[in-house]
Amino acid sequence: MDKRDLAELFRKRLVELVARSGESQSAFAAAIGIDRSALSQLLSGISPRLPRVETLLNIAERHSVSLDWLLGLSQDEGLMGELRPSLEIEEGSDGYDVTLLMKWHAEAAGSKIRYVPSRIPDLLRTTQTIAYEAAATHQSVVSQASETAFRLDYNRQPGTDMEVCMPRQTLEALAEGSGIWNGLARAARAEQLQHMADLVNELYPSLRLFIFDGRERFSVPYTVFGSQRAAIFVGGMYLVLNNAESIRIMQRHFDELIRCTRIHAHEAAGFVSGLKVS
Repeated sequence: MDKRDLAELFRKRLVELVARSGESQSAFAAAIGIDRSALSQLLSGISPRLPRVETLLNIAERHSVSLDWLLGLSQDEGLMGELRPSLEIEEGSDGYDVTLLMKWHAEAAGSKIRYVPSRIPDLLRTTQTIAYEAAATHQSVVSQASETAFRLDYNRQPGTDMEVCMPRQTLEALAEGSGIWNGLARAARAEQLQHMADLVNELYPSLRLFIFDGRERFSVPYTVFGSQRAAIFVGGMYLVLNNAESIRIMQRHFDELIRCTRIHAHEAAGFVSGLKVS
């Protein structure tokens, strides 16, 4: 299922909710916090787009439907949905992953999100880095760019609380052009580091980057979405933990990474911008 199919599913369910409400488009839009023109664009289907996380939450709450149903991930309209197993594997094609992330971020709104990236944090990537990584992994550049834009947009919303932990060796390898970065041009690597430093500085303290020594600690990439779930990224799919104790274990693992931090959040932007690019 590509992004256009996902957007069309959402559009059909939005049309249904507008009709069911009995309200004018202006009244419906005002109730969910957007203007009438924005609602008209979502209803028209002219461009394959999904609304902001805040808007999705407002729609779901106002009209008593689940986010799963609204995003086309479930036929169950109820707020509680079906009982979920403690461990799931979520897998999908380009675009589906972005929708999953949107749903998970929406459900965790107001909670702390803890994030260990596989390489450069998605929301901090430049277009050249996105293209380079997408080519290497045979993924869609458009889909990867959408994920980056979504994460960045989410982190710019009021009330966001995200902590990111990553090893300094990833950044040092990027500066040196070694390992997985040996095919990325020097200018592109320099741009990526400066872009990352600028965003870390801009988004602080709602986004806090902690840098640890990868020789002291190891971690697979994962995200803990508040107390809702932990999603471990295993390349093209997510191992999703829904059990409360499993989520607490992942939270404790993240806390241990922070305890081993060598460059703290208030120092991170300066460290990244100070790396010598060779």
